[in-house]
Amino acid sequence: MKILVLGIGNILFGDEGIGVHLANYIDEKYDFRGPHEVDIIDGGTLAQRLIPIITDYDKVFVFDCVDVDDANIGDVYFFDFRDVPECVTWQGSAHEVEMLQTLQMIDMMGDLPETKIIGVVPYVIGEDTTFSITPEVQKAAELMEKILITELKKLGVEPVVKNDKVKLTEIAKDSYKRGVPEVSLRGLEVNRMEN
Repeated sequence: MKILVLGIGNILFGDEGIGVHLANYIDEKYDFRGPHEVDIIDGGTLAQRLIPIITDYDKVFVFDCVDVDDANIGDVYFFDFRDVPECVTWQGSAHEVEMLQTLQMIDMMGDLPETKIIGVVPYVIGEDTTFSITPEVQKAAELMEKILITELKKLGVEPVVKNDKVKLTEIAKDSYKRGVPEVSLRGLEVNRMEN
């Protein structure tokens, strides 16, 4: 089985980049062993350009922000993409709307792997930019990490800590240097068309 851990978010808008930061943090902290392949990708705000990547997997875990009626900043929600709780919407920012539409498009094509969302309610900052993460979302990231690790263990994946000194706040400062290289995306699109 091929498993994808996908971090989604806009790192320019504080908490809205938590999906990206958390994916990069998990990648830096763990190695994964066992019968299944686990890939971790910083998907940023690429949305539809991620289609050839997402459809290449059997199971996907998405780290992202969610908007939830009457929720508090830092509240964490874990749900199946096909069974979204009524109180949850993806309306917090442009990247979230695009990701929702991307997953819906893949689903309509019949190519959507089993997809679980691990989402957190962010502090929405509006038009200003910042790389900082609120304390509430930093704390929530610990729960999001535990949810992912628990789910991977259920699938027979053994997470091994390779760097116990890594800090989410330090990763957040460098997330802009990471991401999916353009060459990889183009290569995947070309390979898909040739097959």
